[in-house]
Amino acid sequence: MKWFAAVCFTLAVCESAIAQGAAASRPWMDTSLSPQQRAELIVKAMTLDEKIAQIHMLDLRGDKPREVPGLPRLGLASFKITNGPLGAGPGDSPRPQPATALPAALALAASWDPTLAETFGRIAGEEVAARPEHLLEAPGVNIARVPQCGRNFEYFGEDPYLASRMVVPEIKGIQGTGIIAEVKHFAVNNQEDARKLIDEIVDERTLREIYLPAFEASVKQGDVAAVMCAYPSVNGQFMCENSHLLKDILRGEWGFKGFVQSDYTATLSTLPAANAGLDLSMKNDEHYSANFKEAIRTKQLDPSVLDTMLIRRLTQMFRFGFFDHPPQHAEVDAKKNGAAARAIAEQSAVLLKNTGNLLPLEAASIKSITVIGPYGESAHTGGGGSSAVVPLYTVTPLDGLKNVAGPNVTVNFHDGSDSAAAAAAAKSADVVLLMAGNKDREGSDRPNLSLPDEQDELIASVAAANPKTIVVLKTGGPVLMPWIDKVPAVLEAWYPGEEDGNAVANLLFGKANPSGKLPMTFPKAENDTPAHTREQWPGVNGKAVYSEGLKVGYRWYDAQKIEPLFAFGFGLSYTTFAIRNLSAPAQASAGKPLSVTVEVANTGKRAGAQVVQVYVASPAAAGEPPKQLRGFEKVALSPGESKRVTIQLDERAFSIWDVAKKGWSVVPGEYTISAGDSSRNLPVQAKVTVR
Repeated sequence: MKWFAAVCFTLAVCESAIAQGAAASRPWMDTSLSPQQRAELIVKAMTLDEKIAQIHMLDLRGDKPREVPGLPRLGLASFKITNGPLGAGPGDSPRPQPATALPAALALAASWDPTLAETFGRIAGEEVAARPEHLLEAPGVNIARVPQCGRNFEYFGEDPYLASRMVVPEIKGIQGTGIIAEVKHFAVNNQEDARKLIDEIVDERTLREIYLPAFEASVKQGDVAAVMCAYPSVNGQFMCENSHLLKDILRGEWGFKGFVQSDYTATLSTLPAANAGLDLSMKNDEHYSANFKEAIRTKQLDPSVLDTMLIRRLTQMFRFGFFDHPPQHAEVDAKKNGAAARAIAEQSAVLLKNTGNLLPLEAASIKSITVIGPYGESAHTGGGGSSAVVPLYTVTPLDGLKNVAGPNVTVNFHDGSDSAAAAAAAKSADVVLLMAGNKDREGSDRPNLSLPDEQDELIASVAAANPKTIVVLKTGGPVLMPWIDKVPAVLEAWYPGEEDGNAVANLLFGKANPSGKLPMTFPKAENDTPAHTREQWPGVNGKAVYSEGLKVGYRWYDAQKIEPLFAFGFGLSYTTFAIRNLSAPAQASAGKPLSVTVEVANTGKRAGAQVVQVYVASPAAAGEPPKQLRGFEKVALSPGESKRVTIQLDERAFSIWDVAKKGWSVVPGEYTISAGDSSRNLPVQAKVTVR
C-alpha cells in the first residue's frame, strides 16, 4: 500500500501546485481574499473594451438573451439573468424553460405568512440554479397605489409594513440557494400606463413612509445583492439616473453594497446614469457601449467610475461563489415543488363571503356540480408579461374538483360565453361554481375595476337561476362586485399557479381551511379609490401627482370615512376566532421597540389559522393617517385552543419622516394600539404614552 500512499501524495502535491499556479496567473482566484478584493483584481486585468462589454447584456432577441458575455481569457463565465417574480421565468430564452408556476406574489402577500415567503423564494432560487443561471429578477415590492395597475399581481399589496415583512424572507430564500435576488422596480413604479414616460410627483415624506420602506428592508435586513431601477421619472429625473434615490438614499443612507441593473430599456443616458450609480444596462445600445467608450476617451467620464461599476457586480459574483462553485444543471423535483405551490395557494386564498356556511361543501350531499366561467377550464398560472412562467405541469379546475369530490359527483362545465345558456346549465345543478377573473399584464393598466368580458352580467344571470352559486375569483387585485348581494359565497383565489385545480377544490371542500387576508382594499365604487382623478392616475401632461400623500390604500378609506366593500386585512374562515386581552406598557421611550401581547382563541369546531393584526394611531401632531399596520402574527389553532401572542413594534411604529430634519423622528404623545383581524375590526385597544 506504500505505492498507493505515494501516488496520492504526489497527486495532492500536483493539485496544490496547479492551484498555486492558477492563483499566480489569476490572483482573483485566491479564495483567502475578500470578494471585493478579488473583484478589484480581475477588473484591473481587463482592457477597456472588455470592461465596456461587461456593463451591458447581449441582444435580448438573440440566442443568448439576458446574458452578459463571459471573458474566457480571465476565467469569467457568462452571467445569466432570468425573470421573476412568480417563479423561475423563461428568461426570454428561445427554448422552453419550464419551472414551477407559483401563485402570484399578491397571493403570497395574502397569506400574511413570512415563512411561506421564504419557501417561495427557495423554490424559485433552486430552479434558477438548476438551469444553471445566476440572478432572479425578483422580488417586486412596489406599493399598490392604483388598484387598476397591471402589475399589482407581481407585488405585495398596498401596505409598506406588510411588503417589508414578506420581502425579506423571500430574498433570504432566493439567496440561500446561491442565486442573486434582485429587488424591483426601484422606485415608485406604481402604474403601467405610460410607464416609460410618466413623471411621478411625490413628496419626500410620502416617498420615505410609503414607497421606500420595503426597498429599505430589502437592503438593510435582506442584504439583497441587486436592485433593478425602474422606467418612470421621479420628481423630474428618470429613475435609472436619479441621483437622489440611487446615490443619496440607496447607497448613501442605506449602505447598499450590491449592484444596480436597469429595467430593459430604462437606460436613457450615459453620463447621468453612470454618475448616479447604474452599473449594468439590460439593453445593448449606445448608452453603455459606444457612447460610454467615447465619454472615457474624451475624459467626460473618469475611468474609475467604470471600474467601480464592474467591481460592484463582480463582488457579488465572487460572494455567491460563481467563480469557485458555479451552478450546475440539475433536475427539478416537480412533485415536491408543486406540493409547496399548492400549499401556498391554499393559505393565500381569501374567503370573502359565506352566508349560511354554504362552504365547505360536502361531497356526500352533492350529486352534481356545474362549473361555469372563463377561468373554470384551465389553471390560472399568472398575468401577462415578463413574469409569466412556463409551468412544469398544470391541474385544471375540473380535474381538481373531480380529484376531491370523488366519482359519485358529476362535474359539468360551461364556459359562460352565453349568459342565457350558462343560466340554463346552472338550474339543475346542486351547486354552481362560477369561476370568474382577469389576466392583468405588464405594460398596461386595467381601464376600470369591473370584471372584463361581461362577467358581471354572467354572474347575475347564473345566480338568478341557481341560489347556490359560489363565485371563485381569480384576479390580479380588487374588482367591483355589483352582484355581491345575489350570491351566498365568494372565494378570492388570486392567480393560484400550476396547482390551481387542486388548491381551489381543497378549499371549497374543506380539505384546507381558508386563512388568507386581503393585502389590498376592495372598494365599493370606482371613485372611492385614493387615486381617482386623472391628475393622480394615469396623469396629465406626462405627470402623475401623488396628491393623496400618505393616504394610500386603507389609510385613505379611514381618513375619508369611506366604507370599503372588503377592508384591508379582511378574511373569513371555516372556524371562528376571538381576539382579546391586549396588553401594552403604559409608557415607552422614544427610539426603542415596544412589545405588546394579545390572546387569540379558536372558538369554532375546525382547526384554522388567524392573523392577529396590530395597528397604531399616532397623536394628531404627527400628521399621520388615522391608523397604520405596525405588526402581525399568523397563528394556527386547534378547536378550543388559545394562545398568547407577543408582537414587537419597532421604533418606526412611532416615527415619522421629518422633512426639516431630513431624518426619522419620534413624535411624543399618546398612541392608540389596536388589535384585531382586519383594519376595520379591531376589538381591543391600549394607550401608550411615548416620551
